[in-house]
Amino acid sequence: MNVWQAYERQPLTHPTIPYIASAGYRLGATPPDLVAGVNVLDFGASAEGRHDSADAINRAITSVGASGGGVVHIPEGRYVVDDLIRVSHSNVVVKGAGSGRTTLVCRTPLEELVGVSGSRFGGEKSAWSWSGGLVWVCSSPRLDRILDNIRRGSWPREGWLDRVEEFPELLGSVTVPARRGDFTVTVDSSGALHAGQRAIMLWDDGGTFALLRHMCGDIAGAESYPWHRMRKLLSYLPYAWPVRIDRVEGDRVLLRQPLPLDVDTGWKVRLVAAEDPICEAGVEGLTMELPAARMTEHLRDRGFNGIAFQCAWDCWCRDIVIKGGENGLLLVSSKGVTVSDTQIVGANRHHSYVCREQSHDNLFSDFRITRAGESDEECRFHHGINVEGLSSGNVWRRGRMQAGAFDSHRGLPFANVRTRIEIHNDGWMSGSRDAGPRYGARFVHWNISVTNGHAKGIRIDRSAPYSTTAEISGLHADGEPESDFEGDLAAVYEPPGPGGGTVPDLYDAQRGLIAGCAPGDRGTLAKKATLPFDSDHGQE
Repeated sequence: MNVWQAYERQPLTHPTIPYIASAGYRLGATPPDLVAGVNVLDFGASAEGRHDSADAINRAITSVGASGGGVVHIPEGRYVVDDLIRVSHSNVVVKGAGSGRTTLVCRTPLEELVGVSGSRFGGEKSAWSWSGGLVWVCSSPRLDRILDNIRRGSWPREGWLDRVEEFPELLGSVTVPARRGDFTVTVDSSGALHAGQRAIMLWDDGGTFALLRHMCGDIAGAESYPWHRMRKLLSYLPYAWPVRIDRVEGDRVLLRQPLPLDVDTGWKVRLVAAEDPICEAGVEGLTMELPAARMTEHLRDRGFNGIAFQCAWDCWCRDIVIKGGENGLLLVSSKGVTVSDTQIVGANRHHSYVCREQSHDNLFSDFRITRAGESDEECRFHHGINVEGLSSGNVWRRGRMQAGAFDSHRGLPFANVRTRIEIHNDGWMSGSRDAGPRYGARFVHWNISVTNGHAKGIRIDRSAPYSTTAEISGLHADGEPESDFEGDLAAVYEPPGPGGGTVPDLYDAQRGLIAGCAPGDRGTLAKKATLPFDSDHGQE
C-alpha cells in the first residue's frame, strides 16, 4: 500500500498528510468572472502613461466600493501609478484587459509613499522586506490603522488580531474536546452565532507550550525543544484560524471545514468576531512593472513590492505578471485566497510568493518564477515560495520555478502542501532562530521535479515531523535542512515508483474524493469521515 492509498482510508485524520481539499476561494470554488462596473478612463486615468493615474484608479475603486461593489476596469494601455493602489472595499474587482495588454508602471517605493518602515521586533531591518504592496488589498479601516502607525514610526501588529487592546467580541467558548478532522464544536453559548457567519477560532494553551508541541505532532523531540526562548514565535500566539459557520444546533456549532488541530479543554479555545476582513475582492488581468531593484543589503528593501493581500478572506488574484521589484505577491494573515495563472519575472528579489502571519488555506495554482538573465549568485537572497508564522493549510501546485527555494522562514508553519512543481532549486532558506522550528507536522512535498539536483528544502523527511516526501525526481545531492528536534520524526519518504506510484497532484486527488461525495450522498468519503453533506462545500 502506498502513501496515497493509506491516505484514502483516513482523509481527515491521516498522520502525515493534511486535508487541503478546501484550500482556496470559498473552499475551492472558482472565483467569479464579473463584468459590470466602471472604467478608470472616466475618472481621468491615462492609458498612454502621460500622467500619474493612481488617484484616478483609487477614486474609481472608492466609487465602486461605495455603491456596494463591482468591477473597476483598466483598459489596455500603460498606466503610470506613483501612489499606493488601495483595494480596500469588499466586493470590488480591479480588472485589466489581460496581463499582456494592461500594465501598471510603478516608479515609487513604499518607503517614499508611506514612510521608512522598521520592524515591530526592533533593529535596523525594513518591514517592507516582507510586508506591503504597491497594490494593497486590505479593508479600509485596517489599512488606515496600518499606514497611520507606520507614519508615526511604529510598525503595527499585522495579524487577524491587530488591536490587542480592543479584543474582538467573544462569540462562544468551546467546552467539549474535539479532534483534528471534526466539523462540530460545542460552545457554552451560541446565541451570537448564526449560519454563514465569519468567525475566528482561537487556540491558547496558557503558556504551557502544549499547543506548539501539538502542532509538531506531539513528537518526543518537541517536549525538550526550548520553546521559552522563541520570542518571535510566541508573539504570533494565539493561533487564529478563520472559519465559516455552517449551522448552529443548540450548543453545537457545525463548521464548513474540518478542524486543523485538536481541541483540548485544558486550553482556552474560543470563537470571536472577525474584525475588518476584506472579502470577495479580486485583482486580475494586468502586469505590474517595477524597477529592477538589486538587493545590496539583506532586509533593507525599500518597498518595490507587487500585490499584498492582508486580512483578506475569499479573495482572488489571477492572470497577473509582476516584473522586477523586491517582492512579488504577499499574503499576510489571509484566508481562502486563490492565486492562479501568475508569473513573477526577475529572480533578483527577496520573496516571489509568501504566506506569513497566520495565512491559512490559500491556493496557488499555475504559478511561474522566471529568470530575467540573473545568475545564481545574483539570486542568492531569493526565497522563492515561502511560508511562515503559524500559517497552515496552504497549497502550491502546478508551478514552474526557474529560480528560488521551497522556503520556510520558521515560525512553525504546519500542514502545508507543495505538489506537481518543477524547480531549479538555487534559492535561500532563512528565518531568525527565535521564530521557532522551520516545520510543524503534516508538511508535504509531492511530485516535485528538481532540475539542478539540489535537495535542500525539497527532501524534508529528516527535518519535518510527521511529514510526507513523495515522488521527488532529479536529486543528486544531499542537503536536507537540519532538524530542529531530537529523535524520531515519524516522517514518510516514498521514492518514485515505476510508472508513478502515487497520484500526480495531491490537491486534485483530494478534490476528487469530495467530488465523489455530493450533498446527500453518503459516498466514498462519507464512509471514512463525517462531513456536513447538506452544506454547499464552497459552491455558493
